[in-house]
Amino acid sequence: MALAQDGVNGASEAMSVGQADARAANVADDSIPAAQAAEGQTVEPAAGAEAYKPLGPEWIKGQPESGKTSFQKQYSDIGEYGLWMHNAVLLPVITAITLLVLGLILWVIARYNRRRSPVASKSSHNTLIEIIWTILPVLILFVIAIPSITLLVRQYESPPKDALTVKVTGYQWYWGYSYPDNGGFEVISNMLDDEEAVKRGLPPKLAVDNRLVVPAGEPIRIQTTGADVIHSFAVPSLWFKLDAVPGRLNERQLTIKEPGIYYGQCSELCGVRHGYMPIAIEALPRPQFDAWVRAQGGTVGGEASDAKPAAADLQEPESSVEGAPGAGAPPTQLDSPAADAEV
Repeated sequence: MALAQDGVNGASEAMSVGQADARAANVADDSIPAAQAAEGQTVEPAAGAEAYKPLGPEWIKGQPESGKTSFQKQYSDIGEYGLWMHNAVLLPVITAITLLVLGLILWVIARYNRRRSPVASKSSHNTLIEIIWTILPVLILFVIAIPSITLLVRQYESPPKDALTVKVTGYQWYWGYSYPDNGGFEVISNMLDDEEAVKRGLPPKLAVDNRLVVPAGEPIRIQTTGADVIHSFAVPSLWFKLDAVPGRLNERQLTIKEPGIYYGQCSELCGVRHGYMPIAIEALPRPQFDAWVRAQGGTVGGEASDAKPAAADLQEPESSVEGAPGAGAPPTQLDSPAADAEV
């Protein structure tokens, strides 16, 4: 029993050290693309579980388009509402105001120039005009305010209790996605170099080695935080942007309507490699998402995890190393004044 426990402790500690070394190497080396530090982190599917296959380039739906000046097509309810407000409310109002002001300027230039009006008008008040330019802006603001307030309120609706929770952590300069509802595993996401992205048929500067995988058509509770500096998790085609602030946990609801791949980027200047923090969200039908979770060693619903308990879970309340300082453990030679003097 003791030998078996020591073996498990040693294996878990070795895995923790290996993961820490990989992350430290990724942060420390700024001379190479960050994607190279996370290569080879794929997890084999658990026994009896369906194998997970990433969606191919044909599933890309949300990404920037060359030469486009408007919003991307939206794939969430809140995004569709925001796009409708822009196209059906804001654009007509802005266009009408612009044409009206331009017409008034041209009319004044043509009607009241020196040649046609050598003597300037002395009038300074017009009650009707003053009433019009007071009431008209109030009506315009009222028309804009109703959908604006509705959009603002809908963006901050609390997710339902059964929503899947995904914690997004921003690092310099990559993303970490953890799934507390599925066993607590974390996926590290780094940008692929251009050559590898092109080889896979994916867009350069947007493709990543590990995507944020979520179920499509279901509410998701996305929580964001930062491990070092302020980042911002933004995906335009989903109408989603949420800052990742160290020491703070922000939260928003998101429901992706269709399966597919949706790209975004860090939208807060966070250091020298800020431009190399793309975001790739892969929305899957629920059965395929469950298969992906099992492939990562996570749990689905009430399933028990197959992952081995961490070393800390196997240790006694006192130190597990004989003679090490701790609660109930005898002091070692390192605690003596003589040992301090030698050090």
